[in-house]
Amino acid sequence: MDSKAQSEHKEREHFFNAAKVVAGITLISRIFGFFRDMGIVSLGATRYNDAFGLAFKIPNLFRRLFGEGALASAFVPVFTDVHEKNGPEKARLLLANAMAILAVFLAALLVIGELGFFLYSLVPGPKDREFLMLLVIIMYPYMFTVCLLALCSAALNARGRFVFPAFAPIIFNIFGIIAAWWLAPLLKENLQHQLMLVAFSVVIAGVVQLGAVLWLLKRTGLFLRPRLKPVEPGIGQILKLLAPMLIGLGFLQFSEFFQDIIAWNLTVTKLSSTINIFGWSIPCPLREGVIVRVGAARAFYQFPMGVLAISLGVAVFPLLSRYASRGDMPNLRDSVNRAIRLSLTEGLATGVGLFILAEPIMMIYARRRFTVDDAMQAAFVLKTYVLGMWAYCSYQILARAFYACKDTKTPLKVSCCLAVFNLILLLSLIWLPGVGPGAFGLSTSITFAINVMVLIYILRKRLGLIGGWKIAASLVRAVIACAVMAGVVHYLKWYMKDMNNLVLLGVCVSAGAVVFIFVLWLLRSPEIKELMGKKAV
Repeated sequence: MDSKAQSEHKEREHFFNAAKVVAGITLISRIFGFFRDMGIVSLGATRYNDAFGLAFKIPNLFRRLFGEGALASAFVPVFTDVHEKNGPEKARLLLANAMAILAVFLAALLVIGELGFFLYSLVPGPKDREFLMLLVIIMYPYMFTVCLLALCSAALNARGRFVFPAFAPIIFNIFGIIAAWWLAPLLKENLQHQLMLVAFSVVIAGVVQLGAVLWLLKRTGLFLRPRLKPVEPGIGQILKLLAPMLIGLGFLQFSEFFQDIIAWNLTVTKLSSTINIFGWSIPCPLREGVIVRVGAARAFYQFPMGVLAISLGVAVFPLLSRYASRGDMPNLRDSVNRAIRLSLTEGLATGVGLFILAEPIMMIYARRRFTVDDAMQAAFVLKTYVLGMWAYCSYQILARAFYACKDTKTPLKVSCCLAVFNLILLLSLIWLPGVGPGAFGLSTSITFAINVMVLIYILRKRLGLIGGWKIAASLVRAVIACAVMAGVVHYLKWYMKDMNNLVLLGVCVSAGAVVFIFVLWLLRSPEIKELMGKKAV
């Protein structure tokens, strides 16, 4: 192997190995997040808890839109390109410029938003809506800090530094755990005050996260004082990539937000059990607390997705951007193929496992005011979500492959078209007997499956052959391993049905993982070598 090939191999392995580091830290973060969510959910599946879940979606919406979504995906390729071609100093200037522009923009949004929410809160209405607006006013400033955090984290990731960006959510979750588990109970039965306390912890955690990442940027030599002028040439490229993504992602994120608005308005309350549509009075299909139950299910399907697929996507994205910047198509295709095979393998295994273990998983939440019936409904929703786990994981790689090539339009055009389909499908399924809240997961699974198939087709036309036979062979091996794993886990679940849920899950998850990996090893799966850090096959 010549020196150039050795350098390329070392660079490639650094980023793929970084995925394991990110996954490990993200696993710890998700465990902390699980305890945070469990503390909040245990306050009960009530209308006020639904209000908290909906209110938190608003700053989270901006995080996904301006932070981890559009801006990060537009920033990383340009930042990488500038660093590769113009050196680290120009890259630092670009980051300083981007931070200043984003901070001013976010500050304007913060002032306008807080003023609008305050004025709307003065409009007379039901108490649950008043409480909803109060929580929005409290948590909305989190939008400012978390978006700047995402930009700084993207810069660190682009330079191969992944530890703190992956660790930052742990800080957030620690504050939430303290608020939900230790401080909220001091307020005893005053649910509204308990939820307000948790809401304030969100804002405080955001400030601490941002302070920590700025300190780290300074330590690593990436930080320059944010400045608005002169405007760096790379800003124009970022905005050019950002504009279509903001339109597309805005549509997508608001589409997801509308799902929760639908849940809020189609819920039976003490004041009304019907909804008026075009003069027709139709019974509401959802029960109070649906946002809490659906949110609990979402948290668990997103748990392995964040630990495995998103970690892999975050770590590989800078590598794909480097290959695309150099015009190195063979290595780009090879890395995309490798990442897709890993994401499919992970997605199938975790999806099958979560489907079989949905009931004992959600029973962990059954404490305090969150009842066994609430847990069983959440388990049903979880099963409908994990039907598309393979698609969620694969999408993380496919979208980043397009973004690395500075094509932000194609995946967003596809997703926007399907977002309309998703809402129509949701409204069609939610009224069906026996489906109800399961419509949120079922419509999402179907939509993502179609999305992934369309993106693979387009990417193959764009990059050429991406190793479809290797992906198909990997898929066959994963399906065989999943079938054996499912049999073992299902038997253990039945055999241990009278045992503590945590013990049952510990045994089933461990045994399932061992069986899955062992079967892949018997089938001589190259994905096992990938996970062990050996050279890709």
